[in-house]
Amino acid sequence: MDLGQELFRLTGVDLTQIDGLDALSVQTILSEVGTDLSPWPTVKHFASWLRLAPNNRITGGKVKGSSTGKTDNPATTAFRVAAQSLARSDSELGAFYRHIKVKHGAPKAVTATAHKLARIFYFMLKRREPYRDRGADYFQQQHKEKAIRSLMRRAAKLGLQLLPLEAT
Repeated sequence: MDLGQELFRLTGVDLTQIDGLDALSVQTILSEVGTDLSPWPTVKHFASWLRLAPNNRITGGKVKGSSTGKTDNPATTAFRVAAQSLARSDSELGAFYRHIKVKHGAPKAVTATAHKLARIFYFMLKRREPYRDRGADYFQQQHKEKAIRSLMRRAAKLGLQLLPLEAT
């Protein structure tokens, strides 16, 4: 029996297309979640149930702490293992993992990437749409454009103007 084909038959979409998720991890997640996502009205509810969303402790308008809760949910573990396996992947999710790891460290990168994987999983299962990986170059290009826009906004606030260098 081909597990990937059977999972496709059950869900109507190939969830193993998501980078980091294989047939066994998808089976683990589906055994906990099921194919019906009606218990979670939004993706935020789903991520919170998985304990992959931050639990902000706010008092007096200030965030005093922000961490994800502890859980023994096998689906959460599957998402975290899949996220960790993307460390050397040449995909958009792999580039995202490495970007977060540089800024915040490996534990937060695993959680952020697992959260992103859970969101992709939720929307694929809910909308029955295939996943398309745009590659690490796409992520790097988007990050570069975002940084340029941010620099231009900051320069404009200071009354300055940024001009690109001429290609020589």
